[in-house]
Parts: sequence; C-alpha cells; structure tokens
Amino acid sequence: MLNATIKYLYYLLFLLTPLIMLPFTSELFEFNKMLFIYIVTVCILFVWIIKSILLKKIILNKTVIDIPIFLFLISQIISTIFSIDKHTSFFGYYGRFNGGLLSIITYIILYYGMVSNLKRDDIFNVIKISLLGSILVILWGLPGRFGKDMTCLFFMGQFDNSCWTDQFHPETRLFSTLGQPNWLGAYLAVNFFLALFMILKKNAFALKTDLFWGAYILLNLTTLLFTRSRSAILSLFISLILFVILAVITSLKTTIYKNIKFITVLILSLLAVLFVVKTDISIIDNILNKPQNILSRFTLQQEIRKSAQSRQESQGYKVEISESSDIRKIVWKGAWELGKRFPFFGSGVETFAYAYYFVRPASHNLTSEWDYLYNKAHNEYLNYLATTGTFGLMSYLFVILFVSVYFLKQIAKSENITLSIALFSAYITVIFNNFFGFSTTTQQIYFYLIPAALIVAATKGKDTLITASKNTNSLKKVLLLTVASASSILLIIYFINYWLADVTFTKAETMSKSGNYQTAIPLYQKALKFKYEHVYQDKLSFVLANVAVLAAYQKQTDLSGKLVDLSKFYNKQSLQVSPENVLYWKTKAKNEYLFYQINLKTESLENGMKSLLKARQLAPTDPKIPYSLTIFYSLLSDEEKDSEKKVLYKNLSMKSISDTLALKPNFRDGYALKASLHKKYNETAEAKKAYQYILEKINPKDEESLKEIKSL
Repeated sequence: MLNATIKYLYYLLFLLTPLIMLPFTSELFEFNKMLFIYIVTVCILFVWIIKSILLKKIILNKTVIDIPIFLFLISQIISTIFSIDKHTSFFGYYGRFNGGLLSIITYIILYYGMVSNLKRDDIFNVIKISLLGSILVILWGLPGRFGKDMTCLFFMGQFDNSCWTDQFHPETRLFSTLGQPNWLGAYLAVNFFLALFMILKKNAFALKTDLFWGAYILLNLTTLLFTRSRSAILSLFISLILFVILAVITSLKTTIYKNIKFITVLILSLLAVLFVVKTDISIIDNILNKPQNILSRFTLQQEIRKSAQSRQESQGYKVEISESSDIRKIVWKGAWELGKRFPFFGSGVETFAYAYYFVRPASHNLTSEWDYLYNKAHNEYLNYLATTGTFGLMSYLFVILFVSVYFLKQIAKSENITLSIALFSAYITVIFNNFFGFSTTTQQIYFYLIPAALIVAATKGKDTLITASKNTNSLKKVLLLTVASASSILLIIYFINYWLADVTFTKAETMSKSGNYQTAIPLYQKALKFKYEHVYQDKLSFVLANVAVLAAYQKQTDLSGKLVDLSKFYNKQSLQVSPENVLYWKTKAKNEYLFYQINLKTESLENGMKSLLKARQLAPTDPKIPYSLTIFYSLLSDEEKDSEKKVLYKNLSMKSISDTLALKPNFRDGYALKASLHKKYNETAEAKKAYQYILEKINPKDEESLKEIKSL
C-alpha cells in the first residue's frame, strides 16, 4: 500500500508537472509547477517516513553519486549563508521560484525517494507516464500554431491567440503549457529519446506499438521544430549522434538491425518533417534547401526584425533589434565578472537578478533589451559560477561527471543497454540546453530523476538499505507517526498559503497598475499575512506613497502623514532584508520624490538623491540612475536659495545627464532631458543641439523635438 502510494505520486509528478498552469498567479507556469512539486514531495516524504517507522528501519539507498550530491548541497547551503539576499537564496528569485535552496533540497529528496522506493518495473511505467504527459502537452499546444490556442480558450473563453502578446505568440513559436518555447523544446527533446526506448526495448517488431511510438516521434519532432528553439533542436541532433554512436559500438545495433525496415521508414519520415518544417538554424536549413528553394523562407530572427521594424517605420524611426546571441554574450560576460568578484561561494543562490547590476557591462545599454531585468545568466553553468562561486559550479559539474561515468559504465557492461543509451541521450539534452539557457522545474526533474531511474533499473531489486534495527515500542511509534503527520500537514498548509499569497499579490498588482491604490493596499497586506516576501513590502511601500500624495491633495493631512510613515516602514523593512537590491533603493528614491510633492521640503529630495547615489554604487552602468539623479539635482537647484549651492546643483545636473548619455549614447529621453535643462538654464543653442541630435540620430519624426526647435 505504501509502496504503491509513493509510486503513484511519482507518476503524478511526471504527468501533471508539465501541464500545470493557472491564470490567478503572478507567473502562470513555473510558480504553479514549483508549488505542485513541493506538495508532491511532502507527500512522498511523509509516506516514505511512515514506511520507515512501520518497518523499524531507515530506508535510504546508497548510490554512486552520493558524494557529488552531498558536496553540491553543501555548496548551496554555504552560498545561502553568505548570500547578499538570504531570503531569495532560500526560496528562489520571485518570478522564477525554481533554483533556490528549498527547491534543490526538494529535488534531492525526490532523487533519494525514487532510488529507495521504486522498482525496475516502476521505472518503465514512469517513462510511459512521462510520454503520456508530453502527448497531452503537444495536443494542448499544437492548435495555437494555427491560431486556435487552448490556453486562450481555457482561461479567456476565446478560441484564438488573442490572449498572448507579440512577444509570446504560439503561431510564431510554440510553448504550450511550459511557458517559453525553449522550455517546451527542452522538454520534448528528453521525451524524444524515451520514445526511442519504447521502440527499441523489444527484440521483435510489434506493428501497433511501433507505429504508435513512431507517430509520436514524428509529432514530437514537428512540435519541437515549431518552438524554433535552436538550443533544443541542436541538443536533439547532438544527442541523436551520440545515440547512434553508442548503438553502433554496442549490442543495440542488433536490435536496430532486426527492426531496420521500420527504422528506415521512421528516419525518412523524420527527414521529411525537417525538410518541410525547417529548423530555423541557417546551417541546417541551407543544406535542406539545396535540392530546391520552393519552401525556403526567412528565419525567425528575420521575421521578428521585419515585423518590429515595420512597426517602428510606421512610427517614423527604426530601432535595431539585437540578436539574442549577442545579448547572451554580454550577460555571460557579466556572469563571468560576477564569478571573479565572488570567487568562492558566489553572490548567493538565485541572486543573479540583483548581483548582475554590480558588474553589468555598459555594452548592455546599446542592446534592444537594455532596460530588461535579467534574473538568470542564460547559462546554467555561468549562473552557478556567479551565484554559488567556484565551489558551487565545480560540485555541480562533479555531479554531471559522476552521472555520465555511471551511464557509460552501464553501457560498457551491456546491461540495460537500450535503457542506458536512451536515458543517457535524454540526459545530454538537459545538459546541453542548460548551456544556452537555465533550468526550469521540468528540466530539474529530469536532471535529478533520469540518473535515479537508471540506478533503480540497474539494481534489479537489490536491497542496499541503511538499516537501524530498533525495538520501537508502540507508544514511540505512535509519537513518531503523529509528528510525521503533523509536520506534513503543516508543510502542505504552508505551501497552500504560499500560493494564496501570490494570488492575492497578483490581485494587488492588477489594482495598482490600474491606479486603484486604495484597493491594492489591503491586498498587499493580506498577501504579507499569508507569507512574507520583501517583494510585497517593496510594492506596498510605493503604493502607500502614491496614496499619501492623493490624501495630501485632498487636505487629509493626518492620513497622509500616517501613509508616509507606513511607506517608509515597509521600504526600510525590504532594504533590511535585501540591502544590496538596487530595485529597492530606486523605490526609496521614487517614494522620496512623492514625499517632496507632499511636504515641498528639500530634505525629501536630498534623501532621494542619497538613495540614488547608493543605487549607483550598486549599479554603476545603469543609465536610468544618473538620469533620475539629474532630475533630483535640477529640483534641488530650483529650491536652493544659496547662489553657490544653486550653481553647484545646476552643474551636478548637467554632469549627471552627461554621465547618462555616456552610458547610453542612443538614449532618446536622456537627450530630451538634456535639452530641457539647457532651455531651463537659458542655454538655447545647446538645447537646439540636443533636440537636433534626436532628429538626426534617433528619430527624424520626433514630435517633441520638432516642436521645441520651432519654438526656440
């Protein structure tokens, strides 16, 4: 009974995790998947503990990668202890969730839960369940390719693609229930090899079964190509080459030879899919296009550029859309520099979003994504180097090395040959995709549980339990069962509250963005009661400051004062927990500007200026910070009565806007601010030059610049 419960919980994990998404949360996909994994893990751990109590022994199987996993876990714990934001390091970055210490512990529990409780036959069922889940993911996603998205139908009641923005459009790049095209591609690449195993695990050809899995493989590849995920497609090709090499040098070639007719037809069918759908990888597509160019078309990047530029031309100007590979190189450079700054234990698990600002290359400002917040390094290995240091990266690579060696040893033994090669090929797709991206919930499940699956299959029922023979009396047993049950219930309640907190936070954000601040405030406070998050405090602080301004305009002086105090309190709280978070220092500056509108005191402007100077220390290449400083200096110049200080602030404002434009020479708003300052300081010729620069270098049809030049 207990074994069956654990087994079915793993089945649920593989079946439902890729499918779960909900519209009520701040992040539709990963947050809900992560919470589901937490709850399933609590249930598995609970049943596992109950099983140990009833059997009067600790059920924990030793494995060949225990030492690497232990070292990796230690590296994550140490990195969390020395983190610039311990809360984020434990729970994960708010918006990604996966990757924090809590999630790492969860995946390790799942790993040991599988190797200690599942049997060989269970692994074959897990593979089937994983494939079933992928079929559902494919069927859910495919209609979106043809303008009929299931998610829009399910969430909005509209059977079209209208619920998605231009950035996330399933007709261009499919993502189904995974959230992003690269994530769907990586997921399908893993399951491609699981389906190959289902075909090759038999010695004899079985028409119905092989046709079914053959059709699945064709559907899998077609959907994968629709994602236009170059990393996923390349990972599939590289792993296929590895699969073929290992098959040729092992006894698997005998099985392939027995099914040669079917496999030949399958290969030709796969090539036909490639020829028709294409890969969006120019080297491969050029080869496919050589026989004929009838089906040739622009690559995805060209399509995006053409679409974006046509929109910009209609607005009167062009903005160069940066290549994702070029942006990635810049982010990688920043991650490398961050690793050098924190060489041993990194900036802290999952703190890349904040720490990247410390070393962010100025060249990032010249890309089309210059003002995006990068919460990952878009390379799992550099991300570990940056956030967990050399210790974290080396221990992570140590895990991969031990797993790879174990796979190769199993293949060399000619034991579980088909399973070993298929799982190893699937595992390589995970490793490869992590190089060009970062791990997600589904990828982490495969990263930890593919090795566990082979270990279980290889043990053939051998028992290597660490036992503790004890004569547990009935009273002690009842006590242990009670503690285990109570702890599990409390943990599940905690994760439910976590979900409710995010749902409430999402409602608050919706109200805030629509300007309904009075409704947003109690929702933020309610979210904080469900679960503490300094992100909630930061958002609440800014909303309170806005409402304080409204109250002041309505002559509600006492209420305005109380709201100002509350705003300061929550901002202070968020900065105490995350003192090196540049975003929170920016919030403080924005709040102080709002307070200035209430009290008209230079003290508020000076406090805002100090906050921005602190932010500039943390993010020296962020052009928005000196831009904001320019405004504060200009206001201080207006308020200052002392003529020398007035000139000082004027000079500081001009220096600050020059610093802004040095960081981002194509900053339209920066030049507009510079022009307005020159105009304000009666420097008409300089103001004209700034407006002229906008017209000549940025946008020749800029209405404000054209109007101002005529008036000057």
